[in-house]
Amino acid sequence: MSDRRRSAEVGGRLPAGISAFFPAHNEEGNVETTVRNAVDVLSALGVPFEVIVVDDGSIDGTADVVLRLQREDPRVRLVRHDRNRGYGAALRTGFAAARHEWVFFSDADAQFDLREIGRLLPQTHKADVVVGYRLRRRDPFHRKLFGRMWNLLVRALFGLRVRDIDCAFKLLRRSLVADLPLRSEGAFVSTELLCRLSHRGARIMEVGVSHYPRRWGKPSGGNPRVVLRAFLELWRLRAELRPRAS
Repeated sequence: MSDRRRSAEVGGRLPAGISAFFPAHNEEGNVETTVRNAVDVLSALGVPFEVIVVDDGSIDGTADVVLRLQREDPRVRLVRHDRNRGYGAALRTGFAAARHEWVFFSDADAQFDLREIGRLLPQTHKADVVVGYRLRRRDPFHRKLFGRMWNLLVRALFGLRVRDIDCAFKLLRRSLVADLPLRSEGAFVSTELLCRLSHRGARIMEVGVSHYPRRWGKPSGGNPRVVLRAFLELWRLRAELRPRAS
């Protein structure tokens, strides 16, 4: 398939290169599927790419799986934390490791169809950040309810009109995060990322994407300590950005 045809299929000019990274903590049962799917999808686009797994201190075989895939394909890279530092730290590591013009990130739990990266690409000629929103969120009811309430709270405090702030399916220009002062160590980082980018005037567009039940392992985002820390970090960010957030 020619580059011209690939470009037509995704609706316009393709990015010069894509770095895709996946934070992972104890995702031994999911990470191989995630990496192989990412390589297949990005290979079909015909642009330079890399697939990075940020192993956030896993104590299972996550790193071993990725090391094996890295030996098979040099476009796959493993970056490791020596201990579990949290989702925010994993995102910062992924952004720092990325080499290409555009950076895509998602979770390593295989709850998204990575072929739908193609839904984001047509927006790159008119947006700096393209974020997915889950058309049908396949999570327990309490997580969906909290997500809706969280979105409303962030909209009220920051004026950020994004339907699904925490959707882990995002594509953005690498230059935007080069000096972005992300401070969150945990789940709040998705909100902090979009609030800081919006505060700087980044053009944000949304695209609906599919979402699937987790098949292996357990999520940690609903942990009460994680939720409490997110609220504390929310108020700190509000205090920092408040002069221009109204």
